[in-house]
Amino acid sequence: MLIVAYDDAQILDIACPAGALEIANAHGAAPPYAVEVATPTGRAARTSSGVLVGAPLALAEVTGRLDTLIVSGGFGSEAAARDRPLVAQVRRLARGARRVASVCTGAHVLAEAGLLDHRRVTTHWRYGRDLADRYPRVAVDPAPLYVRDGSVFTSAGVISALDLVLALVEDDHGPALARAAARELVTWVHRPADQAQLSAFLAAPPPRDRAVADLLRHVAGHLADDLSPRALAARAGVSPRHLTRLFTAHLGMTPARAVRAARAEAAVHLLRTSSLPLVAVARRCGFGSATVLRQALLDHYGATGDTLRRMADTPAPRGPSPRHASLP
Repeated sequence: MLIVAYDDAQILDIACPAGALEIANAHGAAPPYAVEVATPTGRAARTSSGVLVGAPLALAEVTGRLDTLIVSGGFGSEAAARDRPLVAQVRRLARGARRVASVCTGAHVLAEAGLLDHRRVTTHWRYGRDLADRYPRVAVDPAPLYVRDGSVFTSAGVISALDLVLALVEDDHGPALARAAARELVTWVHRPADQAQLSAFLAAPPPRDRAVADLLRHVAGHLADDLSPRALAARAGVSPRHLTRLFTAHLGMTPARAVRAARAEAAVHLLRTSSLPLVAVARRCGFGSATVLRQALLDHYGATGDTLRRMADTPAPRGPSPRHASLP
C-alpha cells in the first residue's frame, strides 16, 4: 500500500491510514499490509503542521503492481493538483493498482488525474463545492464520511480516514479484524459510509445537560433513522414527557422541532454543496418525501430548495434558535 505525501499535506491524512494498518497487522492481518510513503522527489515532505514525513521513495521510483494507492489531502493539495509530474505519476500508479483512494482534498489530485470522472465521490464538506465546480464530470456528494464507487474510494476530512481504512480492512480480512483494529484505536466500529459529516445544528456550543447533548450528537449522525420523541426518550432512558421538558428547558423547543431543524439544516447544506436531486436529499436527511422536505424548508427558511441553491448565503432560520446557542 502506497501513501502519496507532499509539502503542506495534512499529517493526519498520512498518519491515520498508516497507523490503522499497523494496528490491523498487529491483530493478524494475513497477508500483512506493507505501507510505504512516497513523495514527488523522494525527499521528506513538510506537512502543514511543520512535521517532516520521511519518504524513502520518489513517486517515479515506484514500479510494479500496487494493491492500494492512497493520496493524502491538506492545504497543499491545490498545489499538488497543479503539479503535472505528480499528477502524471498518480495516474500511472493508479493504472496498476487494485484500488485507489483519497483522503479529504486529496480528491482534487485524483480528479486532476482524470480518475474520478463520472464517479460519485466525497471530500471534506468545506471543499465539496470547489471540487464540483472545478471538475464538472465528477459527481460530488459532500455529505458522507466516505464513498466507494467501484475500485475508487474517497473520504471526507482528516479523522474520516480511519473510517475509510477500517472499511478497506473489513473488505480484505472481514469484520472481526476491522472491529479488533477499531477497538485498539479507540474509535467507532466503524461509522457507516453514509453518516453525515456535519450537522449545522450542532455548530453552536452544546447544551449543559449531558443527556440532551448526547441526543443531539446522535441526531446529527443518524438523520435518516427513527428520531421520534419516543425513540429518543428510550435512548436516553427517560419518559417522552420528561424528554420534552429537558429539550424545552435547555433548547427552548420540543424534541420533534429540534430534530426537524437539524434535518432541515443538513438538507440545506446538501443542497448548497451538491447537485443531488431533492428526493435524494430528503431521503438522506430523514424526510419522508421531497414534499415533506419542501414544507420544512419553507417553514424554517421561507424558501424553496431551488431558491436556497441559488442564494449567495444561507438565510437565517425562521423562528426561535436553539437556546444553547446563546450560552457562554
